Amino acid sequence: MAASILLNEYVHVLKNPHYVPVCNLNPVFSCSTVTGSDQAHAFGIPNELIGLAGYGAVAAIGVGLLAGAKFKKWFWQLVQIGLTFMIAFITWLQFQTLYRIGALCLFCMVLWAVSIPLFWYTTLYNFREGNIKAPKSLTRTVNFAQQHHLDILVIWFLLIIVLILKRFWYYYGNF
Repeated sequence: MAASILLNEYVHVLKNPHYVPVCNLNPVFSCSTVTGSDQAHAFGIPNELIGLAGYGAVAAIGVGLLAGAKFKKWFWQLVQIGLTFMIAFITWLQFQTLYRIGALCLFCMVLWAVSIPLFWYTTLYNFREGNIKAPKSLTRTVNFAQQHHLDILVIWFLLIIVLILKRFWYYYGNF
């Protein structure tokens, strides 16, 4: 839904350059600053289209699982490749918004909040089910991650929050 809203806002801006997106709240939370950047078209098309396709595929997989589908090992490996690309792309976009663009997009942040657990729990599932084999040297690390999955996820989110606060403290630190 967030990717759809972003695409809708992007289309409104294309139609009317003076349109103010609903997620423009202040200089820090400014979707138009983010979506107007070069990084918003990283592969020559709007990132919103990539998101719609990717999240649509994930939704289809979820519906299939709810319907009782059993996917083959190779399928889960392809899903893992896609989600690994997604998390690498999102991490790059997080860096770009924080340190190059200097603004945050609320709907993008919703996508971060959805994508990180999606990647994390799919990765843990793939290790647990043997869809991905961990090298012997990483067995203890994978076991630790399986046992402390929520702790690791919380730390991941806290790290992002700390980076955001540190980056934009100049704006919010004066309250």
